Amino acid sequence: MPCGWLALKLSSGRRIGLAIGWLLLLGLLTAWLSARMQVSGDLRKFMPDARTPAQKLLLDELGEGPGARLLLIALSGAAPEQLAVQSHGLREALAADAQFELVANGEQAGLEAFPERLLPYRYLIDALPDDAFSSATLREELQARVQDLGSPAGGLIEPLLASDPTLQVLRVAESLQPASAPQRIDDVWFDSTGKQALLLVQTRAAGFDPGAQQQAVDAIHGGFDALSGESGSRIELSGPGAFSVKIGNRTASEASTIGMLDTLGMILLLWFAYRSWKMPILGFLPLASAGLAGLTAVVIGFDGVHGITIAFGFTLIGVVQDYPIHFFSHERPGRSPWDNVRALWPTLGTGVIATCIAYLTFLFSGVEGLKQLSVFTITALATAALATRYLLPALVDPATRDLADSSRLAWLWRHTQRLPRPRGSLLVLAIVALAVLLWAPGPFWQNDLSRLTPVDPQDLMRDAELRGELGAPDVRYVISMQGTDAQAVLAASERLRPALDTLVASGALERYDMAARYLPSAGLQRKRQQQLPDESTLRATVADAVADTPFRSDAFEPFIADVARARTAPVLQPEDLQGTPLATAVEGLLLQGKDHSTAVVSLSGLRDVAAVAATARTHGAELLDLKHASESLVADYRGRVLSALLVAVLLLSLTVWATLRSPRRVARVLLPMALTTLLVLAVLRGAGVELNLFHLIGLILAAGLGLDYGLFFEHAGDSQADQLRTLHGLLVCSVMTLLVFSLLGLSSIPVLRAIGSTVALGVVCNFVLALLISRHPMREAGDARA
Repeated sequence: MPCGWLALKLSSGRRIGLAIGWLLLLGLLTAWLSARMQVSGDLRKFMPDARTPAQKLLLDELGEGPGARLLLIALSGAAPEQLAVQSHGLREALAADAQFELVANGEQAGLEAFPERLLPYRYLIDALPDDAFSSATLREELQARVQDLGSPAGGLIEPLLASDPTLQVLRVAESLQPASAPQRIDDVWFDSTGKQALLLVQTRAAGFDPGAQQQAVDAIHGGFDALSGESGSRIELSGPGAFSVKIGNRTASEASTIGMLDTLGMILLLWFAYRSWKMPILGFLPLASAGLAGLTAVVIGFDGVHGITIAFGFTLIGVVQDYPIHFFSHERPGRSPWDNVRALWPTLGTGVIATCIAYLTFLFSGVEGLKQLSVFTITALATAALATRYLLPALVDPATRDLADSSRLAWLWRHTQRLPRPRGSLLVLAIVALAVLLWAPGPFWQNDLSRLTPVDPQDLMRDAELRGELGAPDVRYVISMQGTDAQAVLAASERLRPALDTLVASGALERYDMAARYLPSAGLQRKRQQQLPDESTLRATVADAVADTPFRSDAFEPFIADVARARTAPVLQPEDLQGTPLATAVEGLLLQGKDHSTAVVSLSGLRDVAAVAATARTHGAELLDLKHASESLVADYRGRVLSALLVAVLLLSLTVWATLRSPRRVARVLLPMALTTLLVLAVLRGAGVELNLFHLIGLILAAGLGLDYGLFFEHAGDSQADQLRTLHGLLVCSVMTLLVFSLLGLSSIPVLRAIGSTVALGVVCNFVLALLISRHPMREAGDARA
C-alpha cells in the first residue's frame, strides 16, 4: 500500500511539473510575441487586388495617401478671440513636433505659404501678363506702393517692397486659395458660424498605423491642455487617424470585457460540469496554446498581424475548447486517459481536419487578410487538437466517476429519445428558409466598404461637417490621368485645364482642383523662365520706372536679384514643396508610384456627369466613380470568398466520406450542418441584415461546430453510456460556445458582431438538428458501460 501511494504521489508530481513547464513555455512565447508582433489596422489587407483604375486609386488612398493622414481639429466652447489665440498657440506647438508634416489654421494664407527658399518661384507658379515687366506696368505698381505705404496696410507692405514691388507673392498666394476656404477671424480659420476655430494637421505616419496615430493624438491633446487653462474651451478631432485611435481604444476595452467574461464563464462552467478545480486550468492550456501558436505563425509568415486577425482569435475560444471538453466528458473509472483520447481521436481528428481544410481554401483567395485568418486558424486548431491528444492526458488524474451514471442526463436523454425523428418536416423547413432568402425585402449583400469599419455614424457625419467647413471637395467623382512620371501627368493636367474652365463657365461643374495649379509642369516652368527679362534689361526698366517715384534708384536690387534667380533656377519638383502648405495640396492630387504616376482632379458641385466624363475622355483622362469602385471591390472580394467556400464544402464532405464510408452515416452527419447554414442565412435575411464577408466567415465557423456535433453523435452509436457521455460533452461545448459568441454578437464592432451573431445562431440550430438527426436509436438492453 505505501509503495502504491508513493507511485501515485510521484505521478502527481510529474503531472504538476509538466503543467508548470507547459505554462512557462506559453509565458516565453507570449514575451517573444510582445516584442515581435506589429499590429496593423489597414483595411486594404482585407481587400482583393485592384483591377480597375478607380479601384487602384481607392486602395492607394485608403492607407498611405495624404487624405488618410489628415486630422481635422475643431476648438469650441470659448469666445472667438480666445479660440483664435489657442489656435495660434496650438499651431506653433504642433509645427515644432516632428510627428507632423503640416499644421494649417489659415495663418499661411499669406506670406507663410512661401518659405524664403521658394520665393523666386512665385514668377513660375502663376502666369504673368505679357507686359508684367514693362516700364509702364512697373511705374504703375510703384506708384500704387507709394499709396499703400501711406495706408493702414503700410506696415505689411514695407517688408516686401524691396524684393517684390509688384506684390507677386500675395497674388500667387491668393490665387492658390481654394474658392471655398473657411472664413478667417483674427487670421485663423473659423467655421461658418464663427464659433469653432479649425485646424488641419497632416501626420507623417499612415492613417492606419494605430500606435503612431495614438502618439499624434496624444500630442495634440497635450498641446491643447497646456493652452486651454480655465477658458472652458474643448477640442474635437476627426479623420482616419482619430478614428483608428478611437476604434483601437474601444476594441481593447471590449476585448478586455469580453475576454474577462469568457474566462469567468469558462471557469464556472467547467467547474460546474466536472466538479473539479483542475478542469478549468487544464482546459485553458490547449486554448492558450492554440491562440499563441496561431499568432506566432502569422508573425513569422507576414509583415504584420491585422487587428481583425487578433479579434478573430476570440472566436477560437468557442471552437478549440470543445476538444478538451469531449475528452473530459468521456473519462470514466477503469480506463486510462490515454486509452480514452485514443478512442476519441478518429472522430476528433476528422472534425479538425475537415475544418482546417475549409480554411485552407482561403490561402488561395489572393487576399492577405484572408491568408492571415487561414494560417492563424489552421495553426490554432491543429495545435489545440494535438495538445489534447498528446499532452493533456499526461496531466489528467484517473477518473473517479462516470458521467454516464448521471440521473439528470439519463432523464434528459429519455425525453430526447421520445422526440420524433424529422423526415418530411426537414424538407418543409428547407423550403421555408429558401423562400425567406429569395423574397425577404432589402439588399442581400452589403456592398458599402465604409460599413466594414466600426466608426460611429455620428462620427462620420461630424467628419463630413468639418470637411465641408474646410472646403473639402466631393469624394465620389474624380478625374484621373495616368502617366509614366509626375511631369507627364502634370502636363496632361495643364492641357485639360481650359476644357474644365469651360465646364465651370457652363454650369456643368462648380469648381475643380488639380496639382498643376500649385506645381506647374517642368515644361511650363521653363517656358515662363524664358519670358522673364535678363538682369540688364530689367535693371534698365526698373531705373526708368523709379525715376518718377520717391524711391531711391538702388532700392529694388533684391527684386532684380529674385527675378534673375527665378530665370536660372532649376525647375520646381514635388519634393521641393515638403514642409509647406503647398505640399498637402500637391500630395493629395499627385500620386507617385515606382513606375507610374497618377494626377487626380477633384471635383465639387458636379451637375452634368456625362459632360464631364466626355471632356475627360477627349483629353485622355477618365472620370472615376469611387463609390462604384468600392462596391465593385467588395463584390469581387465576396466572389472570391464564395468560391473558396464552395471548394471548402466539397473538401469537407470528401473528408467525412473518407472517414465514415457510408452514404447514410455521411448524410446523418452533414445534413444538420447544411440545414443550419440555410436557417441561419434565412434568419439573418428575415431580420433585415445585409450579409457581408464576416457573416460568411461566421458560417464556416458554425459549420465546423455542426460537423463536430454530428460526428460525436454518430461516434456514440447506440450505446446508452456513450450517448450520455456525448450528450454531456456537447451540452458543455454548446453552452460555452453560445456564451462566447453571444457576447461577440453584442459588440459594437461590426466585424465581431457579424461573426458573433452568426455563430450563436448556428450553435443553437446545429445542436438541436444534430440531436434530432444524427443520434442513433438507443439500445434497449444489454448495454455495456465499459
